[in-house]
Amino acid sequence: MTSHATLSARKAPKQRKITRILAAVLTGVIIFGLGVNVGNGQIALNRTHSVSGDLPDNLDYASVEAIYDKLRTEYDGKLDQNTLMDGLKQGLAQATGDPFTEFFNAKDAKAFDEELNGSFTGIGAELGKNTDNNIEIIAPIAGFPAEKAGLKSKDVIAEIGDESAANLSVSDAVKKIRGEAGTKVKLTVIRNKTESLDFEITRAVINIPSVKEEITADNIGILTISRFGPDTASLARAAAEKFKAANVKGVVLDLRGDPGGLLDAAESVSSLWLDSSQTVLLEKRDDVVVKTFRAEGNPVLKGVKTVVLIDGGSASASEITAGALRDNNAATLIGVKTYGKGSVQQLLRLNDGGMLKVTSAHWFTPSGKGINKIGIEPDQKVERTDEDFKNNRDPQKDTALVFLKK
Repeated sequence: MTSHATLSARKAPKQRKITRILAAVLTGVIIFGLGVNVGNGQIALNRTHSVSGDLPDNLDYASVEAIYDKLRTEYDGKLDQNTLMDGLKQGLAQATGDPFTEFFNAKDAKAFDEELNGSFTGIGAELGKNTDNNIEIIAPIAGFPAEKAGLKSKDVIAEIGDESAANLSVSDAVKKIRGEAGTKVKLTVIRNKTESLDFEITRAVINIPSVKEEITADNIGILTISRFGPDTASLARAAAEKFKAANVKGVVLDLRGDPGGLLDAAESVSSLWLDSSQTVLLEKRDDVVVKTFRAEGNPVLKGVKTVVLIDGGSASASEITAGALRDNNAATLIGVKTYGKGSVQQLLRLNDGGMLKVTSAHWFTPSGKGINKIGIEPDQKVERTDEDFKNNRDPQKDTALVFLKK
């Protein structure tokens, strides 16, 4: 982010009937969560059969044409052909019942790409859907308006502005929340299924590198990854080389609040600790392993004592990296249980500039453990409370530093 916009936040508990909201009611991005594997050759599934192989090669659109004819002749209002076509495509994707399978028209596909690359206008929060089909915060991005306002992972978005968020798709929610920098958006969220809170957040230009690094006075390297994007592999390796040159005593890999991103970035980060004989993840389709992903080699941090910090906002590619390092005995996990996104998405580009994000498989840790809707438990559980955030305390990082100094 090039500059911080002025932020005003108002939090006030409200007495509401929240049970109905929770029953009715996404990264924003959300690839491999951010949850995505981009369909550009990064993933090659060795499919011996199709899960939906019993479907016909083509659909019978006679009934669709019948609805179109009725709308065209009977609807009292203005209809747009392109909007209707987009609605058909969105409906096909939504009919899968999978919240991570989505159609994007050309405009929305461009916005999606911008977010993956770390440059967009909004509040700086990744969205997802929980098991109740509610829109929720996967992770507020550190240092940006959503986090500063006090939004937290797992907060359920009940209203955007004064409109209900029930039945919105992730992309629709993102559209409503985004807007010009300097303008404000009001969100009503339900926290812990009991507390209703109002937030008024000033939108800003969100432009962030995915990696930050520092070396403490005690010669501990801290590598913080906010998402797994196109710049992550090169930035993380450059940081690791600095750590190696400084002969650091240990490394903290901070994946808290990281909603995921590209598979190859997770492979590259894991490969800083793992050699080419070690497994990063297993990919399954219809419960059959279709591919084993291994490290790339040249592990500059291999053997360096390492802690991975995780929390409820660590999702998808973050969970891949954490699981790979722990299963290969390369790191200790400290924090709280991760989000639990174990599905794989491909981004398929369409000729009209649109895009289909489709769940194509599920991934498992090197030991064969599935984490979808389960998450990864830390080796050492350390909470970070609201009071800790308010007073700028970080017991999770403090615990990691103490562990590395032993």
